[in-house]
Amino acid sequence: MLDELIELTIIDGQDKRSFKVKAYQKARNALEDFPRDFTKLSEKELIEISGVGKSTANQILEFKLTGTTKKLDELREKYPHEYVMLTRISGLGPKTVNLLNTELNISNIDQLLDAIENQKVRTLPRLGIKAETKMLQTLEKLRLNKAEKMFPIADAFQIAESLVQDWERITSISNISYCGDLRRMKEQVGEIKIVIETSDIDTTKSNIGDHPELNFDSENGNQITFLSIKKIPVIVEFYPVGQYHFGTFFHTGSDLHIKKIKERTKDLGFNFKRSGLQEKNKTLEFNSEKEIYKKIGLQYVEPEMREAQGEVDLSLEGQLPDVVSINDIKGDLHYHTDRSGDGRSSLNEMAAAAESKGYEYIAFTDHGEDLKINGSTREQMLEHKDNINNLQVQYPNMKLLFGCELNIDANGNLDYDKDFREIFDYTVASVHSHFDLSQEEQTMRIVKAVSDPTVNSIGHLTGRYIGKRPGIDLNIEILLEALLKFDKALEINGSLQRLDASSEIAKQAMSKGVKLVINTDSHHVSDLQRMEFGVSTAKRGWVNKELVINTWPYQKFITWLNNK
Repeated sequence: MLDELIELTIIDGQDKRSFKVKAYQKARNALEDFPRDFTKLSEKELIEISGVGKSTANQILEFKLTGTTKKLDELREKYPHEYVMLTRISGLGPKTVNLLNTELNISNIDQLLDAIENQKVRTLPRLGIKAETKMLQTLEKLRLNKAEKMFPIADAFQIAESLVQDWERITSISNISYCGDLRRMKEQVGEIKIVIETSDIDTTKSNIGDHPELNFDSENGNQITFLSIKKIPVIVEFYPVGQYHFGTFFHTGSDLHIKKIKERTKDLGFNFKRSGLQEKNKTLEFNSEKEIYKKIGLQYVEPEMREAQGEVDLSLEGQLPDVVSINDIKGDLHYHTDRSGDGRSSLNEMAAAAESKGYEYIAFTDHGEDLKINGSTREQMLEHKDNINNLQVQYPNMKLLFGCELNIDANGNLDYDKDFREIFDYTVASVHSHFDLSQEEQTMRIVKAVSDPTVNSIGHLTGRYIGKRPGIDLNIEILLEALLKFDKALEINGSLQRLDASSEIAKQAMSKGVKLVINTDSHHVSDLQRMEFGVSTAKRGWVNKELVINTWPYQKFITWLNNK
């Protein structure tokens, strides 16, 4: 709620520094760090939390009771999600979108595309032909067009997770999960698909129908379609008890994957229907999806791999790759603390959170000096090193590495000098600016960083924000060859806004034998859940765990690191 209020308030006032925005941000940060479930607190108890004012406390209580607030509803009506999506696109922002809306009545992407096509944007003050052309290029790179409505995975996941959490409390629902594009970890999704198991379908349909984030669209048998407040279609599929696992199986795989499975079952004499798998006119019941694959003579296929890219044939032969799993992860090598200007948890808080995950090692990689707002001077980094060394005593079973996220500038140069960089135990080098260079320039700057002996890995490779900012244009073949030559790791960043490197690039890297590292890029203890998203992206890329350096035991990992 507070994140949405912050975004809409900024759009409304076009100023990130306003009192209201700062108040919401302060409250959000305070509640992030609050050790208990704040939704169970009274107004008095909420106000006692430093950073939470009376107005915000009342809105939290209102949201708890109704699923929304008066202020939130007012802002949503004033700025529909299509309008908000425009403000998120790199190069636009609230002020430019307000200009487009005021002068050309543009409030969504389709209208913007029409205006660009008719050369209307260039006529506006402060814009012109160059700005219009850049807008079109950005929209094309983000694959935002009229023909196919797709939505960033982060937006879809937020809605799906909220719905599942709300609905699983309904007594008539025995099992529930999101499936479809989301479960396959597609970066852009066309819809949210949720499968529900219930002993009373009619009652459950009625119980889920009144939700503040949804508007009813249509009903067809045991399927209801809603439209979320963010205009993402939500399709709910109802299955009776005993058919839940078939339901999640059927609604997870891509259409082509399911088609291939159906062909397989037909050859075996089964009757494959949307409602279940039948043998001799009897609908079979399964206790897991693994049982379904086993029944039809196939090796289990991970949800993220069900895209009809050869996995069905390989599963028939029992030759699917041994892909990485969340249980394989031994450490996280991209952690920020409040030493970085954008970090929101302390050194000790981040270490404690990592210990709770059972990690063997972690790397604190706060920003280097080139990021003026968020970076650290040499003196600050040396003090940080001492703090990490002192903290190590409290964590005898987990190695704390002193690291740095180095910024790669336009020419491929890095923070600090080489001698100073050598004091770090581990480094990740990343792009944070200069996104408009040519492919040759972008590729050469990354390759130069890869060749630097003080660099261990490349972070969030393209610098993209899914649905908002396209990644830099790179020659992936050249880059992967450089990573292989210099034996550096390529990061799969688990932030849902990034998922960078993508599953496609990860698959290419694996085929060449390039090492990978799955990180969370955490800036707060709540970000550690990103590891699951990073692992799912790796699965989607068919990544073998042996190539993922943070699945290695500490001794193997540190031996590789010290041989650089």
